[in-house]
This record gives sequence, structure tokens and C-alpha cells, in this order.
Amino acid sequence: MTALKSVPGQEADHDHDHDDDIDDDTPELSVVIPVYNEEQGLAALFERLYPALDALGVSYELIFINDGSRDRSAALLAAQFERRPDVTRVILFNGNFGQHRAILAGFEHCRGDRIVTLDADLQNPPEDIRLLLDAMDRGHDCVGSIRRDRQDQAWRRWASRAMNRMRHRLTGIVMTDHGSMLRAYSRNVVQLINQCNEMNTFIPALALQFSRNPAEVVVGHEERHAGESKYSFYSLVRLNFDLVTGFSLVPLQAFSLLGIVVSMLSALLFLILATRRVVLGPEEGGVFTLFALLFLLVGLALFGIGLLGEYIGRIYQEVRARPRYVINAVLERKRP
Repeated sequence: MTALKSVPGQEADHDHDHDDDIDDDTPELSVVIPVYNEEQGLAALFERLYPALDALGVSYELIFINDGSRDRSAALLAAQFERRPDVTRVILFNGNFGQHRAILAGFEHCRGDRIVTLDADLQNPPEDIRLLLDAMDRGHDCVGSIRRDRQDQAWRRWASRAMNRMRHRLTGIVMTDHGSMLRAYSRNVVQLINQCNEMNTFIPALALQFSRNPAEVVVGHEERHAGESKYSFYSLVRLNFDLVTGFSLVPLQAFSLLGIVVSMLSALLFLILATRRVVLGPEEGGVFTLFALLFLLVGLALFGIGLLGEYIGRIYQEVRARPRYVINAVLERKRP
């Protein structure tokens, strides 16, 4: 028996008491997969994903979140739900809200004791989910993944390494490969994440703050099966801005320190120029040097204003208290 549960205007910041829903049908594993314009690769994903999960020998559910796809992804997900309604659930957004908000919606609706996140592009092999569960069997409550022989473009690998180093220095969060979405979380960690109502966040970093015993495992990485990456250079920059500004005040503190240093140097330069004018008299030389110094100071000021604006913008988004996402419908089997 299947049903279409309509959820118009549902907000992300409401509380779901999943403990009230626990019964004999509660799965041991929930796999959360955001989907955005993945029409070309969904058939291959279904072909590999279900056998990989069946082979685990545990009860599971698959939660697909259609993040406002403009292609036939929603129709393909609905068709797959009809084929496997026993383990498949589909959340349909009414627009594009972003990958992390889609995952948060999956967290709000999942029922499993262990929750795994996975991209729909098959770059992370579904067969490697077993490696994450094995790590959880050893007592870890948050398991990240490190991509072996990463199959991305060179500039992406370089940018990722650079951001990893900067993130560690600014936030103190230890995460070898923050770009890998194949991750596993305990029920407790996910419940803590669900209690956070911030508009913009970085889920792996947030989970590490709540984890008591995190770990990382090495997993495979394949070329994208079909389509193209949804992360442009600008999107990656924005993602890292969210990561840094959402978990650290170091950029503001560093710029404040820089402002103090520049102010002291500017005062020293003023004293030198004033003394030179009194002793040697006015001179016409050095105009371009002063212009260069002025441009440097103006550039620093503009950078500081932009950095401050980034934090103020986050505050503005939080104060408006708008829903993080809106759900049109949820496709799921009617539970007794």
C-alpha cells in the first residue's frame, strides 16, 4: 500500500519527534541522497545502489530529496518509488534550496539508527557504504571518507587541499577531505544537527563538533557517470565562506589585528613625513608612492567591509527566520 503525503509549505526548522515513530519497522540504516538534475545518471545509480544495500544484510531505507530539478529527475524518482516502495522514500522540494538543505530535510525525515549521506553522481561507489558501517561497528559515531585516486580536475584537487589547510588553521576542525559526501552518522549526531536552526551551515563540520569518537576511512572515487558537476568555482567559494564564517570568528579577529598594525604603520609614516617636511622642507617627489600606499589602504578597507558584510549577511538571514526549504510532497509507503 503506497501513499502520497502532501506537505505544502513545510518548514525546515520545526521539530520532528521521530522517537514516537519507532516500531518494529524502524530500519537499521537510512541512506540520504540529494538529487538535482541527475536524469542521465539515476538509472545507473539505482542499478548499483539497491544491490549494494541488499548485500549488507540489514534493514534499510533510501531517502531521495529532489532539490527542484528542472529535468525528469522527479519523475524517475517517483517511478523508482513505485518499484521499491518498501525501502524507498522521495521528498519533493518546490524549488532549488541547495545540497546541504536537502540533506537536512533527509535528516528530518529519516528513521534509521545509522544515517549515510551519498551523492547521486556515482563518484562515490555505493559498495563502499559497507566500509563506513564497519567503522561504526568499531564504536565511531561519525565516519568521514577520504577519496582514493580522486578523479576530479586538477584545479579542484589543488583548491580542496588549500581549503583543507586554511579551514584547519581557522576553525581547528580536522577533516582530511571535506568535499566527499559519503559519510555516516549515528542517530544521536543527526538528532543534534536537527536541533540547529541556522540557515547556512556545513554539515560534516557541524557533525564533527557533536561527535564523541569520529573517524575517517579511505573509499574509492570514480569519474562522474553522467552529466556535469553542479558546483561551479563560485559555488565552491561560497561553500567555503559558509564553512569558515559559520564556525570561526578568526577572519574578523585577524582583520582587526591587521587594522591595528596598518594604523600603527600609517601613524609612523605620518610622523616620518611630517618630520621630513619640517627638516628638509616641502618636496614634490614621492607622490606615486603615496598613491600606491593609499590604494593599499583603500583595498584593505574594502576587504574588511566585505568580510564584515559576510557575517552581517548571515545574521540577516537568521533574523528573518524564513524556512530553510519548502516541501511539496513526500512519497512514502503508508505505515500501519
